[in-house]
Amino acid sequence: MSVATRDGTKSDAPSDDGVAAQPRGTLFGRRKGHKLRAHQADLIEHLLPRLSLDIAGPSPPDLAGLFDPWADEIRLEIGFGGGEHLIAEARAFAKVGFIGCEPYVNGMAKILTQIEAHNIGNVRLFAGDATELLAWLPPHSLARIDLIHPDPWPKRRHWKRRFVQDATVDAMARVLKPDGEFRFVSDIDHYCAWALAHLARSPDFVWTAKRADDWRLPWADYTMTRYGRKAEREGRHAAYLQFRKVG
Repeated sequence: MSVATRDGTKSDAPSDDGVAAQPRGTLFGRRKGHKLRAHQADLIEHLLPRLSLDIAGPSPPDLAGLFDPWADEIRLEIGFGGGEHLIAEARAFAKVGFIGCEPYVNGMAKILTQIEAHNIGNVRLFAGDATELLAWLPPHSLARIDLIHPDPWPKRRHWKRRFVQDATVDAMARVLKPDGEFRFVSDIDHYCAWALAHLARSPDFVWTAKRADDWRLPWADYTMTRYGRKAEREGRHAAYLQFRKVG
């Protein structure tokens, strides 16, 4: 099949081409970068355990109860990086419960610093593999999933490491409510085409774009990340893909 690229032309949609999906419990890339400052290390030791989801046991029947007060709906951000987008969302929507998933320790330290500084109470965190978190979450428990500037793993032999795979699309469909959203942002054309191809062949999602500006421009409520600003300065323009869960 063909999908639209950002310049409006058509390109062949990439397939898995025999590459197996990422097995559950497998993490790729760095877990930790530069040494944490003393206060960051203290937050990792003392604040993170209070906000962390424990997926060793069964999930609660209603995720809203993980938050105090109970959340009106739950959203998940996978790979939140420095946490700019997640923190802005949590501050803007105080009645929404947010789950942030990030295995990178330095990213976790950064978001904990912001949570403490702004006294944010509607964020819970998971410092592990998002595929394991998706498997633990109850069916139809999320209103939205965000995947913003994920690692594109550009080399062909590494495509199996990309988060968007048929198996993860199925996993997201299981945990999203009917009419829930999956939002994907990337400045890498090939990964955008890859994501479109995988979501297009899923019976559980429809791409909501009606005109080019729907994917060329950020959403009205979108908070640009530090990486996104850097990409724009360097002349790389992101695509903003929004998919609706059907059924």
